[in-house]
Amino acid sequence: MLKVHGVHGSPFVRKVLIVLEMKGIPYEIVTQMPFTGDAKYKALNPLGKIPTLVDGELTLGDSKVICRYLESAYPNVAVYPAQVGDRAMADWYDDFASGAVADLAAGIFFQRYMRPRAFKQEPDEALISTIIEKKLPPLLDYLEGQLPETGYLFGHFTLADLTIVSPFINAGYAGYHVSADTWPKLAALIARVRDEPAVVTILDKEAKALGLG
Repeated sequence: MLKVHGVHGSPFVRKVLIVLEMKGIPYEIVTQMPFTGDAKYKALNPLGKIPTLVDGELTLGDSKVICRYLESAYPNVAVYPAQVGDRAMADWYDDFASGAVADLAAGIFFQRYMRPRAFKQEPDEALISTIIEKKLPPLLDYLEGQLPETGYLFGHFTLADLTIVSPFINAGYAGYHVSADTWPKLAALIARVRDEPAVVTILDKEAKALGLG
């Protein structure tokens, strides 16, 4: 059985788990926090990041690499668009959302969710305001301009839609929600993706793991 090393709550682990659910692939989660310095884990992934996938003799780190592998090795349910150009754009959206957008969403999540719970500290609301009012809006404006009026980016639900939405799930745990008045297409996409059966399944498990359910 495939093993996914990571924890619920990581947007990158979430992405892999949802792809596995969509494809109906049995898997086991091996609980692993990132950057712990655990020597055993670093033997699997020397960067110490999560997730890491183990499929028999194959070990892979990085969520995009893992999802690309799963698409090739288990192709019955496609999670990427069919056309070459669309696949390239899906990779671009993955890099964009998993990089700059995820970093800012993680800042909100850390300040408002992790600091009070894990470190018993007050959040830095000035930093949060800077993220929400200055840093995020240009990125959200870009995404709003890329999205269709209805439906999904490439006609059906793909990894591209999921990678865009995943960081905002974490930000939502910290009380931040994309304004439907300012970015209506993005807000609608987030709601649409959250209603996908595989996403519902993983978010239910995530809520229990985070003590939210």
